[in-house]
Amino acid sequence: MSYLRFDKTLMTNLEESLPREILRTNRSGAYHCSTIVDCNTRKYHGLLVIPVPELDDENHVLLSSLDETVIQHGAEFNLGLHKYHGDNFSPRGHKYIREFECEKVPTTIYRVGGVVLKKEKVFVHHENRILIRYTLLEAHSKTILRLRPYLAFRSVRQYTHENAQANRHYDEVKNGIKTCMYPGYPELYMQLSKKNEFHFQPDWYRGIEYPKEQERGYDFNEDLYVPGYFEVEITKDRPIVFSGGISDIGSTNLNTLFANEMEQRTPRDNFKNCLINAAHQFLNKQGDDYYILAGYPWFKCRARDMFISLPGLTLSVNEVEKFETVMQTAEKALYAFMNGEENSLKVAEIEHPDVMLWAVWTVQQYAKMVSREGARIKYGTLLKDMMTYLVEGKHPNLLVKDNGLVYADGKEKAVTWMNATVNGRPVTPRSGYIVEFNALWYNALMFVAELSVGAGDDTFAQRLTQLAEKAGQSFKDTFLNEYGYLLDYVDGDMMDWSVRPNMIFTAAFDYSPLDAKQKKGVIDIVTKELLTPKGLRSLSPKSGGYNPNYVGPQIQRDYAYHQGTAWPWLEGFYMEAYLRIYKRSAISFVERQLIGYEDQMTCHCIGSIPELFDGNPPFQGRGAVSFAMNVAELLRTLNLLDKYDNQ
Repeated sequence: MSYLRFDKTLMTNLEESLPREILRTNRSGAYHCSTIVDCNTRKYHGLLVIPVPELDDENHVLLSSLDETVIQHGAEFNLGLHKYHGDNFSPRGHKYIREFECEKVPTTIYRVGGVVLKKEKVFVHHENRILIRYTLLEAHSKTILRLRPYLAFRSVRQYTHENAQANRHYDEVKNGIKTCMYPGYPELYMQLSKKNEFHFQPDWYRGIEYPKEQERGYDFNEDLYVPGYFEVEITKDRPIVFSGGISDIGSTNLNTLFANEMEQRTPRDNFKNCLINAAHQFLNKQGDDYYILAGYPWFKCRARDMFISLPGLTLSVNEVEKFETVMQTAEKALYAFMNGEENSLKVAEIEHPDVMLWAVWTVQQYAKMVSREGARIKYGTLLKDMMTYLVEGKHPNLLVKDNGLVYADGKEKAVTWMNATVNGRPVTPRSGYIVEFNALWYNALMFVAELSVGAGDDTFAQRLTQLAEKAGQSFKDTFLNEYGYLLDYVDGDMMDWSVRPNMIFTAAFDYSPLDAKQKKGVIDIVTKELLTPKGLRSLSPKSGGYNPNYVGPQIQRDYAYHQGTAWPWLEGFYMEAYLRIYKRSAISFVERQLIGYEDQMTCHCIGSIPELFDGNPPFQGRGAVSFAMNVAELLRTLNLLDKYDNQ
């Protein structure tokens, strides 16, 4: 029995099947994403979605979908599914689905009369190519398979509509064709593993709708170009593989290539393996540089997300080499920023004031999970350079004040992870002494000081330790209030008393200015007011402005983004803090909290964790379908649990 399996009853009920999405990626930023019934519901969906750096830095949908038709005794049964105006779905091929499972690769079983057809999809590693294998399991007479490709050739941010500029020309290649709709795009090669006939029958399929975009308040319909269709006889003894890619391929090798790619996949046969499989999808290689994408389908590499995600995505699953390769790129980006140099690295938002502090935390995890001495040798110079840069006041928006705390200006521009903006201004304008910035600062001072002692640099260590002592006392004087929790930020006479999750880091980090009793007070109020089965709320229901439902058009969602929605990655730090205070007695509680995420493996984007959840029941998943920080922190928590279990 597959861990990720859905039966006929669910698959044929579009209310149940359409909200469930699948995501397959390579390591170069390209992906395949759709619903489990292969009906695209977002403009980001497609069979082959790739970056086209010659045009811009966005992904582009080349091959939107591929409709299969089974032909037997002259009768045609179309297995495709598209949404048109007025909740009309056509040609309703989902009614033929008997089951779907995704343990290794997405696999759909169709039954049409006496024909049972299996369809499997795999996205090739390090190559912009989707492979679909069709296997005839049962048939009592000659069976023809017709494949009809729907082409878009457009950015994921835009739509295509019927136009006279689209190029209809195609060239024949071995067992297929190649075509390109517009200048600047690569050729799309569509080939089969068996000799076939391509019938040129160009047409536009008009008014295809994407309900997820409609929900989000965007335009939601487009026209797709179909150049014609392929026909091939399929027999029980010979599976047929379809390839869609941007280069020619030896079609006789497609079955072997498919089998080899399938063998490389991590079986998604339990909760942890699903998370590991999802973790692999965020690693992104461009040229000689390695990045962590913040999420799919629309996020790129963001510096803060990369540093928070990196330990969980790599070290927690014993993939140390991946950590080191990403850090090589990250180190280049950090030095380019500190030196004021222009660079071509695709690491966004590296100028944000807490990024270097998160980079220190990332190296700290390497020291704990791999080797303290290895961390000093590999990253000691970087750590010293970053801390010197910050201590000497060189950062444009992170100033070390006389009280030892760090100060950032966030009045006009969002500078923390709570970064939603409306009309160019932050929805949550956190400014001044920001609680997690200073928790990170104290932790960084102490960690780098201790590492410096090990390196024999006692003078630098003493400088950081003295600053940490001053910052630690100022932290308690500034943030700790009479109710036992921490203010979210303090700026002059402005003190934000809102109960927010940003205080939890102070209880989670290895080095904290709070004592055990004070940490427990923080954990208690977070547990009471912010904890949900799907993460920590970004704002307490008791605080003003609570807005827990991330729904509606963009501006409505922006106002809710950090005003009560729940974030799983924050719960990773909460569970670390809980284990730190309650030790082994906390294990059963943490295990129960993790169980709250298991149901996500079979909904939203199957096998992964979405960006955020509504803060109120039923805690619906929202936003990006797969989010790196969430996957990373759940994996890191599982790793922490293993360590406590083995004590």
